[in-house]
Amino acid sequence: MQARGPDHAEATGNGTLDVVTGSFSYSGSAVTRRLLAAGRQVRTLTGHPDRAPLDTPVEVRPLDFADPAALTDSLRGAHTLYNTYWVRFARGPLDHATAVANSRTLFQAAREAGVQRIVHVSITHPDPDSPYPYFRGKAQVEQALAGTGVPHTVLRPAVLFGGDGVLINNIAWLLRRLPVFAVGGSGRYRVRAVHVDDLARLCVEAGARAGDEVLDAVGPDRPTFEQLVRAVAAAVGSRSLVVRVPGAALPPLSALLGAVLRDSLLTADEYRAMADGLADTEGPATGRISLQQWLTEHRAVLGLRYANELQRHFR
Repeated sequence: MQARGPDHAEATGNGTLDVVTGSFSYSGSAVTRRLLAAGRQVRTLTGHPDRAPLDTPVEVRPLDFADPAALTDSLRGAHTLYNTYWVRFARGPLDHATAVANSRTLFQAAREAGVQRIVHVSITHPDPDSPYPYFRGKAQVEQALAGTGVPHTVLRPAVLFGGDGVLINNIAWLLRRLPVFAVGGSGRYRVRAVHVDDLARLCVEAGARAGDEVLDAVGPDRPTFEQLVRAVAAAVGSRSLVVRVPGAALPPLSALLGAVLRDSLLTADEYRAMADGLADTEGPATGRISLQQWLTEHRAVLGLRYANELQRHFR
């Protein structure tokens, strides 16, 4: 596929080129906006090059893991690779093991291309022995990155909000429409959400540093999940009754609702990992934007439209 966007020689000639995986996706677009505002040239590797706006200032290349040579070529001349690539859940032939293998291919291509730094978005509490493929795979990707020898930063967010994010928006959408909203188990497991713009800031700041580091990307608020749901309900003026249900009942209820919406709302593993405390950390906040304040400021528009995850990524 022929590259789209700025002329290749122009984009690499001044030594300010960075590469972002998924510049038109959620977190990748936030990173890209911040880089462009800082005067950087940006090239994106994307699995959906056909979705690129015609007037984008970003140079567009395909993210084709089956062609490592082309990946290497697309990474040449870049100072920093900002990697947001991952899969939320297994679907069809794409699962977490495949995502791990693809990430290894990407990192190897970056090393061969001479990329000077990699900033990688991971997850809180990655663990090679985790019972959850998502967290187990994220740990394996971090290990693969460390094995390249390329200086790097690993940023570990839990839940993102802001912009066109899915989770908080869809909680609000459901609370605007359902007479009853179910919270699984005790509801006392905490959620350490970070605003997507804070994550982007942390990424770009990390791209300018040297050496290796691992940082949690977490906001200043640590509500329990039930507190979060009630805060969203209050913000949007919901009259939905928030009730607790046995934890085992929540995944099938979510699957049933997802079938109606033709989407995947919350997988069983996602609920269990959250209930196990994996969406929380106890360290200092690295994000600045308060979730509670953001809910208040966006109460008029939050949850007006449903954000369909499958529509965004698979259809």
